[in-house]
Amino acid sequence: MGRVLIIGCGGVASVAIHKCCQNSEVFEEIIIASRTKAKCDALKEKLGDGRTKIETVQVDADQKEQVVALIKSCRPDLVMNIALPYQDLAIMEACLECRVNYMDTANYEPENTDDPEWRAVYEKRCRDEGFSAYFDYSWQWAYRKKFEEAGITALLGSGFDPGVTQAYCAYALKHEFDEIDTIDILDCNGGDHGYAFATNFNPEINLREVSAPGSYWENGRWVEVPPMSIKREYEFAQVGKKDMYLLHHEEIESLAKNIPGVKRIRFFMTFGQSYLDHMRCLEDVGMLSTTPVSFEGRDIVPIQFLKALLPDPASLGPRTKGKTNIGCIFTGRKDGREKKYYLYNVCDHQECYREVGSQAISYTTGVPAMVGAMMLLTGKWNKPGVYTVEEFDPDPYMEALNKWGLPWQESREPVLVE
Repeated sequence: MGRVLIIGCGGVASVAIHKCCQNSEVFEEIIIASRTKAKCDALKEKLGDGRTKIETVQVDADQKEQVVALIKSCRPDLVMNIALPYQDLAIMEACLECRVNYMDTANYEPENTDDPEWRAVYEKRCRDEGFSAYFDYSWQWAYRKKFEEAGITALLGSGFDPGVTQAYCAYALKHEFDEIDTIDILDCNGGDHGYAFATNFNPEINLREVSAPGSYWENGRWVEVPPMSIKREYEFAQVGKKDMYLLHHEEIESLAKNIPGVKRIRFFMTFGQSYLDHMRCLEDVGMLSTTPVSFEGRDIVPIQFLKALLPDPASLGPRTKGKTNIGCIFTGRKDGREKKYYLYNVCDHQECYREVGSQAISYTTGVPAMVGAMMLLTGKWNKPGVYTVEEFDPDPYMEALNKWGLPWQESREPVLVE
């Protein structure tokens, strides 16, 4: 049915590629592109006996011209961007020039947060919007009219959170509520990889996100709080009682625009005390900085150097045991009655490793990447412009999650987060 260019060959991309090959009726041909072609070749060798035809190629996705040349040479029906968020805009520009549909799993953020041009726009947004996270949708939403005029679709953030969590919200609004008042997104990783300190996805992106101020949406405005200053304890099904902390997260921004009348949206993620102690120590000594420093005659970025020292998230699969539990708790009304509702998924790290050689964090992002791509390729989601997941019909997406490895569960009497 479709020919797809997949940019990226890390942990999440590897899962998405595995799932594309399982779904060969839709993904007839895939081209895997990465800065390191050897990684693509190794994955092709591992998967090459299936019905999906696989090609590999080298590309520097920071360079729009290289991506344009690649798209023109392989002529895909869709570009799946599963590279770094830094590269979102270059790949979107290339898709626009070549008039091909685009999707990604996380919204844009700059690699160099000291860039004067970006900094001016960022500081204005901080003043106007009221939150200071480096990542936001504004840079990609700015392409909406151009994509509409080109007759192509950009699907933003089809991972788990963002992605599945937004499908949960659209599903709840369509089937369970007439009005939604509050949404709490809870992301629990109950896995243990045995290292003193490691991150479950790209360390640079992960540590930036966690060390930034938290924020939430309430009564039509952003409320920003110091990093890790709001803590709650919650009992997660099949995982147990965990400490979780309020973070800023990108889907809050789009849900605040697309869920009519919502009064409050919060995002919580679980962290163990050892992780927090290590992170605070690294931050205190400057290792989370994105500003280059001179070391023995050359400039290095501290957080990028730290990334080189930490375990590769793609290597955690065989070591990680336990489960994740990610979902959304809603309050609101249906037929004039107050109600609460909880949609969530539980994913087992070891089961993921047995299936695709990955831990559950990469799995829970890689599966929705394939599902989002399937929605575009099959025409179930088909309208020109730039959209997030909750702006489409959730039903086929939710059905596909059940089929392809992320079955959802529901509770009609959940414990609310105070």
